[in-house]
Amino acid sequence: MQKICDFHMHSLFSDGELIPSEIVRRTYILNNRAIAITDHADQSNMESIIKKLVLASEFVSKFYSDFTLIPGIELTHVPPKSIPILAREAKRYGARIVVVHGETPVEPVLPGTNTAACMCDDVDILAHPGIISEEAVSCAKDNGIFLELSYRCGHCLGNGRVAKLASAIGAKLLVNSDAHDIGDHLSPEAALVVAKGAGLSQSEAETVLFKNPEILLKKIGL
Repeated sequence: MQKICDFHMHSLFSDGELIPSEIVRRTYILNNRAIAITDHADQSNMESIIKKLVLASEFVSKFYSDFTLIPGIELTHVPPKSIPILAREAKRYGARIVVVHGETPVEPVLPGTNTAACMCDDVDILAHPGIISEEAVSCAKDNGIFLELSYRCGHCLGNGRVAKLASAIGAKLLVNSDAHDIGDHLSPEAALVVAKGAGLSQSEAETVLFKNPEILLKKIGL
């Protein structure tokens, strides 16, 4: 099976358990070819995390010719009105991928977060958006924002709705791990299970796993 990309995971720079080098090694042997570390952030810690991840990315690029570590950030539980400001700042600090922590069924994310993220040009991925509205999905389609099918326990409860609406409206999907610890990272086989478990056909799942990441990588210049 082809190698995959995973654009949402965490290191010990937020609530993950592993340093970037270990994450790189563990995902590499699971047949990932590009990953983004996207630690949780708001205005208080965003700049410092991104700068550390930029350094980690530069280090990895010196020693891996067939693997890419992308510095990113996940804006988490921030007020919806702040998302455009923080996403723009994140890109200025060096984040190549900006993820927004969506309105998941299992956390008290502020209402309006999904819509605000899907309307923001500097956002790349809306993570585990749960009971997202049709209007927000349409905005995501229009603005080239990817909607996530999540591997993470709890967050994955909304995958079926997200997949159904995205498929009907034409928004693009990604499968991401939202990994925090050893054992959380995805192989291609596990990612395929997530996609098909959300109700996608084999061909739809393969598009999500192998074609859509190429579109995102091109969008961010990689």
